[in-house]
Amino acid sequence: MDRSLVLGYTTIGLAVRRVLPGWPADAPAGALRGRHVLVTGASSGLGVATVKGVADLGAAVHMLVRDEAKGAKVADEVRATRPGVALRLWRCDVSDLDDVRRFATDFAEEVPDLHAVVHNAGMMPPTRTESAQGFELSMAVHLLGPVVMTEALRGPLSGGRVVFVSSGGMYGQPLRADDPGYATGDYAPATSYARSKRWQVEMAPLLAERWAADAITVATMHPGWADTPGVQESLPRFRAITRPVLRDDAQGADTSVWLAAVEPAPPTGRFWHDRVERPTSLLPTTKPGPDVRARAWQWLHEAAGLHD
Repeated sequence: MDRSLVLGYTTIGLAVRRVLPGWPADAPAGALRGRHVLVTGASSGLGVATVKGVADLGAAVHMLVRDEAKGAKVADEVRATRPGVALRLWRCDVSDLDDVRRFATDFAEEVPDLHAVVHNAGMMPPTRTESAQGFELSMAVHLLGPVVMTEALRGPLSGGRVVFVSSGGMYGQPLRADDPGYATGDYAPATSYARSKRWQVEMAPLLAERWAADAITVATMHPGWADTPGVQESLPRFRAITRPVLRDDAQGADTSVWLAAVEPAPPTGRFWHDRVERPTSLLPTTKPGPDVRARAWQWLHEAAGLHD
């Protein structure tokens, strides 16, 4: 189904899989009661759906947003529909590594025990843009910021979980360890987005090894084709064609919520879609060799300031 894209990534795939034998069970009611969950990019789309999903399972939810006014409106909506929910709003620009470290320090002082972080924040810049530290913006938001944040939160996250919200679009791109900043060639927003998502998936097993000392599990997942604000703004033609079968936000966030809540924790370092582990490459041309992966890891190690 996934190789057909339309059958696997749309509402069709999810509807079929839900009724087939072997569909993984939902996390039980109250599965996250008394546990803290951090969701980045929590003011729109999949982020809002993830906040609602973990809140419905009893979590104390920490919403990380860049736009506090927008985030406050979402928080008010969640509180109005879920009386008694424990909800805290935080501000941080995930692309700015200094701001990420500032946030992580403040957060760790208040939340000493964090069950899960869902790295959902994302963007698709229309032109090549750099972060405050000079990194290509898609890479900063989707990879460097989340890695730096997780590294800084290893104490509170001990024994917890990390979920990266990736994209099925990464299947179309190789791991460009030779050009992590998209400095060569003609810039294309969708390509930049997919490249950074490929990096997430390929680095996940190595990050899982690094964070295993703190019993932190790592998962990457892709939500399928969801009718998110990002799709509406950045891919209007694609949306016009596929809108009847696009997933809603809750359907797109289903696997993120499941990965954060299900017991026991899923195997670490794997790539997931619709609650099932999926291959990381469908074509030989996008499957990196050990030397390419090692070069990419070295770049990430240096760019994110990962000290042994």
